[in-house]
Parts: sequence; C-alpha cells; structure tokens
Amino acid sequence: MADQDPTQAPNPNEKLVKVFEAEQEAEAMMVQGLLESAGIESDLRGIDTAQNTYPIGGVQILVREADAEEAESIIESYRESPPADDDETAEISG
Repeated sequence: MADQDPTQAPNPNEKLVKVFEAEQEAEAMMVQGLLESAGIESDLRGIDTAQNTYPIGGVQILVREADAEEAESIIESYRESPPADDDETAEISG
C-alpha cells in the first residue's frame, strides 16, 4: 500500500474493517476527524436496520485493514479521555 496517496479515501475495492460504531453521526464525525488528523483515511457508513417494528440507525467508521490497529488505538485513547467541560475551558482561557 506504499504506492497509494494517503490523502485519498479508502478504495471501496480494498478490504475495509469496522473500527467504530455510534448512534449519533456527530460523534462518528468527531472520531473520523481524530483519525484523519493521524493520517488515517476512513469511510462513514450509515446503518439502517429494521428490528421488530421500529428502525435502529447509527453510523460505522471503516478503515483500510492495514490501518485498523492504529485506528483502534486512537479510538481507545478517545474513549478513555474524560469529556471536555466547557466551564473548565472557559476558566482556563479566561
């Protein structure tokens, strides 16, 4: 994969693996941004599954199989980080 341009999204013909799933698209987009900042290109895919009588949705993040281990490590660090508190940020910057 060394001959591929890392700025391109994963080729749909490559083997892609799921590294993250979220109910909210905003959270998935934030994680996708973390991956992009680390140089890992990803693909967001919506999930719409009918279960019994109501639909269940969400968003998956897929990455190249070669990038999966690094992506999972980044996502694990994200999950272990405490959420940012806007009040504390205001105190620090103000």
